[in-house]
Amino acid sequence: MQVIEKPKQMQSLSEALRREGKKIAFVPTMGYFHEGHLTLMREAKRLGDVLVVSIFVNPLQFGPSEDYDRYPRDLERDLKMAEEVGVDIVFHPQVEDIYPPNFQTYVEVSELQKYLCGRFRPNHFRGVATVVLKLFNIVKPHVAVFGLKDYQQYLIIKRMVEDLNLDVEVVGIPTVREEDNLAASSRNVYLNMEERKAARALYKALMEAKRLFEDGERNASKLLEASRKVIEREPLVNLQYLELCDPETLEPLSGNIERALLAIAAWVGKTRLIDNIILE
Repeated sequence: MQVIEKPKQMQSLSEALRREGKKIAFVPTMGYFHEGHLTLMREAKRLGDVLVVSIFVNPLQFGPSEDYDRYPRDLERDLKMAEEVGVDIVFHPQVEDIYPPNFQTYVEVSELQKYLCGRFRPNHFRGVATVVLKLFNIVKPHVAVFGLKDYQQYLIIKRMVEDLNLDVEVVGIPTVREEDNLAASSRNVYLNMEERKAARALYKALMEAKRLFEDGERNASKLLEASRKVIEREPLVNLQYLELCDPETLEPLSGNIERALLAIAAWVGKTRLIDNIILE
């Protein structure tokens, strides 16, 4: 397994691999790997000849009061896990290599970023779209794999690829869950035992709406109310949003629904968690 830090070196290697007819599969990450990341890597390995994984904690997608400085990092551990999964190349650039002095070019997907997390994290998705476009230009993948736990991010990347005619296929992989059904996330390590137990309420809230939907309930307000009641029974969970929206545009839905994204974001202690399911 190769570890590459410099963008020019990564670009040159990718160009050489493409000339050899190799299909490059790519998984962009911020590191501190968990089973969710490893699942993406295994799927990407199946989709390509050469698997590239990036590890880069992107400062542009963190707000001033967010957890950039304390975001978990352990490169040695990540490299060991990547090698065990069969990653071929790890691209691990430094911040100054991605954002050199006087950097001033950004990418925004204007409509999709307005909803859900975008309402509470200004400039977050601008940071995501900008870094992913840069990584695509550096790694030059044929296919890139993203987790659907970050559903809004997945839609934004898909839209950017289509709008800018990027030559890369974007693949979404269903949310990987831990044994207690908490969506796998690097931020789960912040939770103490009591908070971890409380965090299960997010999944339970989604499942309550799913149960009602499958029993024939189609009224958006009633589905949301049932989910919200589950959250309200857990005092350690502070709901940020719970919304039913169109799975393609993310516009909020009301009245009777036939297909919808049910998305949730909540604070458990000082940790912000997100989760979602599709009702259909």
